[in-house]
Amino acid sequence: MSTEHARFVDIHILQSVPFSNLNRDDTNSVKTVQYGNALRTRVSSQSWKRAVRERFEELTGQYTLRTRRIGERVTRELVVKEWPEALARRAGAHVAAGSSIKFELGKDRDNQVIVNKVLTNAMIYLPEPAVADLVALVEEHREELEKAKDVKKAGDKSVLPKKRVEEILRTRNGVVDLFGRMLAEVDDAGVDGAVQVAHALTTHRSDVELDYFSAVDDITDSWNDATGSGHMGNAEFSAGTFYRYATIDLRDLAANLGPDVQAARDLAGAFLSSFITSLPQAKKNATAPHTIPDLVHVAVRSDRPLSFAAAFEKPVAATPEGGYVQPSVRQLAAYASAANGLLGKDRVLAASWAGLPAGEIPAADLSGLGARKTSFDALVREAVDSALDGSSAEAAA
Repeated sequence: MSTEHARFVDIHILQSVPFSNLNRDDTNSVKTVQYGNALRTRVSSQSWKRAVRERFEELTGQYTLRTRRIGERVTRELVVKEWPEALARRAGAHVAAGSSIKFELGKDRDNQVIVNKVLTNAMIYLPEPAVADLVALVEEHREELEKAKDVKKAGDKSVLPKKRVEEILRTRNGVVDLFGRMLAEVDDAGVDGAVQVAHALTTHRSDVELDYFSAVDDITDSWNDATGSGHMGNAEFSAGTFYRYATIDLRDLAANLGPDVQAARDLAGAFLSSFITSLPQAKKNATAPHTIPDLVHVAVRSDRPLSFAAAFEKPVAATPEGGYVQPSVRQLAAYASAANGLLGKDRVLAASWAGLPAGEIPAADLSGLGARKTSFDALVREAVDSALDGSSAEAAA
């Protein structure tokens, strides 16, 4: 057995997604990428990471808020507490103007500045409970705010103590510790994320299809006094088997959490589960593409993260009967075995998989993925146990 310590937890997923558009560009078109001289459907890492984060928050009960409108959020909380609306707006504006983050004033439809509607130039990202801390700070300084001037232009000063405001903006929870935070304007507020997420792409060539649609006007239809529809349009969709990949850097996670091994176990397990079960929600009402992964492979590594995307640089060909899942699984397993052999198999401290295709593919063809687990939950539990036992956690810290 290797005496190496765990450093990375890699998760690889193959997932068949039917007719859908999970992630659109600025023209509402399906996102694509040329890879191996073949057009693939792509879902951006930002899109899937948001879906993962939302699922992660549900699993852990730790919620975050990312916004430029923190002042308006504080204002709402103060109005609920029966503050006069004008004073609540001024207080919220002073919160948004109370840190080192530059800001601007919101404008109405006529492009006129709206007094006390302050938008921070940078997105603030903080735990949801921090809003209550900002409200408490405002209540503490109500007398000064009653005497303060409204915020009418960028550069107006807040009467709130900057140090206290920024202390709250620095607060973190498990979501921030895992996913990281970019907030360079406030000293020591930035957090290096412990997870890395790749763009998902189809393992095979994929075509974008144009869907023409029309909407019936019910009155015109019932009266039968005219022809044609009430609205016509078109939208882009695609389908395919996606390769998805992410990795957790256990050293970075330990640096963010300190010596709390149980917190690291909980966060790592919740992330893996969230990555498995999440799906971007674009066009969900029109396509309902709610599939589960066909195969999930998790590897605990001592050396470096290792994506298997290159397994699909040569696009997979469908089987004679049709379908890309089985050949994608075979290609993934073969590449995993070859790549691990080149790097040294002793650097893989644990490897296992769970999925649907076991009865259709010989076990020998899947040996590069490790032992099979009966469920995704069992797969995650074993990976976390292997990665964050006592010795691994000590080494990561």
